[in-house]
Amino acid sequence: MKKLSKTLSIMLLMIALILTGCSNSSSSEESGKTVLKFLHKWPQPEYAPYFEEVVEEFEKQNPDIKIEMEAIADEPIKDKLRVILGGNEVPDIMFSWSGEFARKFVRAGAALDLTPYLEEDTAWKESFIPASLQPFSSDDKNYGIPLRFNGKFFVYNKEIFEKYNLQAPQTWDEFTTILDTLKQGGETPIILGNESPWAAIHYLTGLNQKMVPQDVRMKDYNPTSGEFTDPGYVKAMEMFADLNKKGYLMENVNSSSHDMAIQYFFAGKGAMIYVELEEFQTVEDNMIGNWGFFQMPAISEGKGNQNFTTGAPDGFIVSSKTKHPEEAITFLKFLTSKDNAVKLAEQIGWPSPIDGATNPDTALQQVVEGVETMKKAEGMAEWLDTDVHAKVADVYLSNIQLLLDGSKSPEEIIKEIQAVAKEVQSEVE
Repeated sequence: MKKLSKTLSIMLLMIALILTGCSNSSSSEESGKTVLKFLHKWPQPEYAPYFEEVVEEFEKQNPDIKIEMEAIADEPIKDKLRVILGGNEVPDIMFSWSGEFARKFVRAGAALDLTPYLEEDTAWKESFIPASLQPFSSDDKNYGIPLRFNGKFFVYNKEIFEKYNLQAPQTWDEFTTILDTLKQGGETPIILGNESPWAAIHYLTGLNQKMVPQDVRMKDYNPTSGEFTDPGYVKAMEMFADLNKKGYLMENVNSSSHDMAIQYFFAGKGAMIYVELEEFQTVEDNMIGNWGFFQMPAISEGKGNQNFTTGAPDGFIVSSKTKHPEEAITFLKFLTSKDNAVKLAEQIGWPSPIDGATNPDTALQQVVEGVETMKKAEGMAEWLDTDVHAKVADVYLSNIQLLLDGSKSPEEIIKEIQAVAKEVQSEVE
């Protein structure tokens, strides 16, 4: 009897599972509705509600479309996207950084060409700040729609600067003079937490751009032609390494996280920190008016364009395998509408690529000024770790801590980068 009831239980369980499967299947079909799978990278409690509210309102306005949303955090999503690229289970709309990160989807034929949709709806296209669309382009075609327009700036403690009669620098020479003055005064000039090496890579993003001629850098960042032989790459690394050698960076830089570093800065334990525009609201919340900001200063001997700014948009690409391109575009238009862009700025403090959405009524004044700075720039130096081939990025990321602690020289690291760039060329040609 016990055996029979056990067998019966198993059978009932199997039936239940089958029914659940059917139920899930029918719920995803949602009575003939078009189902769009949407993958983004903001599961954090301070960001997730924005996307939930946008999706809820979209479904209300478009009752024939169901959005199946998934959110995976910053680092894990890189692995998820790599798996997606090689498989068949591809979301209709998925997060992507701009630059090389997006271009690898383009080369693989995995990203839908969005140019016709932007050309057809000129009002939508013209609603974007032009500099925010460009980093998602490849061969004069657009493959991505930006959601955020992010930049990188030095933020400084006004009280400490005033104590030494310092002004925001315009040139790298002025910058190093300020660093020396602060160090001699017993201050920690720069707070940097490089436990996750992207933090230091953001410095090299701007330094590479300023030190290397634009056409050379673009050729090197292209996986099919990268050589990295220009002396500017070594010089950029030397300039960054010197910040630590000369005692301008905080102690234990490689064992401190960015979050820990920013808390040190808020506590007044350092004069400057290099942060993203989207972090400005947090700075204001903790320092209320006692801070200013400036771009990475111009470098007189640099061969790159000194009127670029460091940063990049990120946003979404549409899968080339989607069965519902029109509906996917309808959702992206809604997500990037002026109303939702204003909500993005007001609710979570992110700078929007939609022209006019980030304004004094919707955002912190410093965020508005940051966006204006980016609009005036002649171009953007996009995050180095997403703007070069993944294998080249890995060499930078795995060596940047060794550069800071003196274990490896700039020349040694650049030689490794050159070797990997050559290897990548043979793979992608």
